[in-house]
Parts: sequence; structure tokens; C-alpha cells
Amino acid sequence: MTSPSLPRRIAHLDMDAFYASVELLRYPQLQGLPVVIGGAPTQQNESRGRDWAGRLAQVPIEAFPRLAGYVGRGVITTATYPARAFGVGSAMGMMKAARLCPQAILLPVDFAEYRRWSRRFKQVVVSIAPVMENRGVDEVYIDFTEVPGGQREGGGVLARLLQKSIFDATGLTCSVGVAPNKLIAKMASEFNKPNGVAVLLPEDLQARIWPLACRKINGVGPKADAKLQSHGIHTIGELAARPREWLVEHFGRSYGAWLHDAAWGRDDRPVVTESEPVSMSRETTFERDLHAVADRAELGRIFTELCQQVAGDLQRKGYVGKTIGIKLRYDDFKIATRDQTVERHTQDAAVIRQVAGRCLKRVPLTRRLRLLGVRVGNLLPAACAASLPPPGWGESAPLF
Repeated sequence: MTSPSLPRRIAHLDMDAFYASVELLRYPQLQGLPVVIGGAPTQQNESRGRDWAGRLAQVPIEAFPRLAGYVGRGVITTATYPARAFGVGSAMGMMKAARLCPQAILLPVDFAEYRRWSRRFKQVVVSIAPVMENRGVDEVYIDFTEVPGGQREGGGVLARLLQKSIFDATGLTCSVGVAPNKLIAKMASEFNKPNGVAVLLPEDLQARIWPLACRKINGVGPKADAKLQSHGIHTIGELAARPREWLVEHFGRSYGAWLHDAAWGRDDRPVVTESEPVSMSRETTFERDLHAVADRAELGRIFTELCQQVAGDLQRKGYVGKTIGIKLRYDDFKIATRDQTVERHTQDAAVIRQVAGRCLKRVPLTRRLRLLGVRVGNLLPAACAASLPPPGWGESAPLF
């Protein structure tokens, strides 16, 4: 229980270019060079791993593939800061990135390795500040309020201790924002990247937060931002100037009220040390655009594999789900999603495929497809579910 005499101090700790930084631990010879991470391992990658096993730091730079030679549909997961200087960034197509920075070195994604280093840095955090909320592989929220040193310099002393301890244990750097709540802390963690600390007090709201674009608020997406801009609202300060009633009228009762609170830096959400996942999903981007009729067999195989993978994830992690959905990205990059909630929770691959197949029947399939995904939401721990539907439940045949 937080002491009423102590001001609330919440930190957002974000690892710097995490995937790329982990790769640089393996390949220190790439330090200072433009490097992009994306795609699956190639024969060249696997051969390099075998030939230089135990000596990865000695692999000559000329042995690494360059982005200039890339041909395919892959998307960049992350990039080192030298690569970002060329305009290369996360979620960018690698073909486009190759035009911007052809000399960049291309490394495949290795999620198992990133999860291993994620566990290591989080162990350091909880050994110093145990009230930590896991927000993904490379970021956490931490309640500094009652931790020794958490109030000194507004939390700056503890933030620097965490930075040093993580670096000493892993060789990785991070940026930390400390503020009265999660909302402001997340924005603050971006202020002094990489390897920076930013401390915001309540009185800093107008000077430090209000000049920022509305998109800097975690929860304001592209559509909401476009609507705000259509009303002449570009900065958080301009958003704060609008009455709550006006925002409710134009953005709805719940979202409008939240926008007003966010602009004024209000956020009472606690740091939650344990949370249940809300959904699990698998998706894949095709090497070439596929058509529902011409490529029916290949799509069917991929669709079945995705359903089996999601079912396997649910079974390994001990969850069942009740809402099953699909995601499509067409060749014009437009996205369609559909879902259906079934009577009983499930983790059965056949059930997931049946229901996801029904969802496919509800989307247009005249255009070619770039991406296909399957999602199961409305999750419960399997032990809490009364019963599971039998395999193959449902009558409608899948489309693929």
C-alpha cells in the first residue's frame, strides 16, 4: 500500500533498439554500422552459424549479407541507430529500406534469443524494484514510489541505478522515464533516447507535455489523430484546451472523457505485477500475393498451420479462448478482420479452423492476399473452463 505522504513515482523502462542490441552482443564487430533485423534465417545465416560456432565475434564483416541484395516481401522488425539515420525503421518493407540504405547489414529475427535476454534484464529490475509490470519483450512499468531511492531527484537516482545494473549484467542499454503515472512516464522514456533518463514532475505538464503532438499519447491512433487535426487540434496543449463536454460530443462518452484526462496528465492505473493475456495470434506474410481461388491449396495449408500454431500456443500456456477471428491484408495493403464468439471456450485446432473458416466467408476474397492471420481471444486459464467442445465442433465447412 502506497504511503499517502509519498508522491506517486512511476517509471517506464524501454530497452534501446532491443533486438538489434542483442545481435550486437553476438556480433560486436557490427557496432556502429547500419544493421536491420527482419525475416527468417537463410541458408547463408545458418551456414555462418555453423562455420563460426563459438567464434561469432570473429566473423568478418564481408561475410554478412547486405540489404542491397534483398528480394522478397519481408518487413523490418527493428534497426540499429546508424540505420535509422538513413530513414530506416520498424515495420518498413525491406525492399524500401534497401533503397534507403543498401549498405545495411541484414540479420534474421531470433525471438528465442531476444526472450532469453528479456528475462535477464527483467530479473535485474525486480531484484531492485519488485513492483514491475511486464509490457512485452523490451519494456516494463515500475512503481518507484516506495523503493529506496525512488523519490530522490524525482526518481532519477533509482532510474540511473537500474540503467547501470542492467548494463553491468547484460551489456544492454535502456531509457527510463519517471513521472506521476504510466501515461506520462511512457512519453518521458522517449525524451532522451538512447540510454537516457527523463524525470517529469506534475508541474512539468504544460512545459514538457503540452507542446507534443497528440499522437505521442499512447492510445491516440492514426484515425483519432486525423479526426483531432480536422478540428484544428494538433498538440496535447490544444487538446487540453477543449472542454470535456466538447470532446465527449465529438469522440463519444468514454473516449472523449479519456482524451480530456490524458491531455491533463491524469492516469490512475496501477502497476500490475501479473496480468493474463487477452488473446493469442499467429500470422504470416506471403513471399508472393496469393489468390483465394488460384492458390486455394497453398492458402488452405497455411491456414491450417496457423490454426494449429495458435492451438499449440494455447495448450502450452494453459489457456482456452472463446472468440476466434481472422486477419487479411490485401495487395493494396488494406486490412480486413472478422471474428466470431462461440458457445464454449476451446484450445482445439479443429474448432479454431472451423470457426475461422466461417469468418473467411464474411470477407471479400476477390483481391490477392499479402498476409493471413488467425487470432483467439476472450481467454481464460484452461483450469477455469468448465468444459471444452469436442474436436470438429460446428457444421459449416471452411473456405480454404
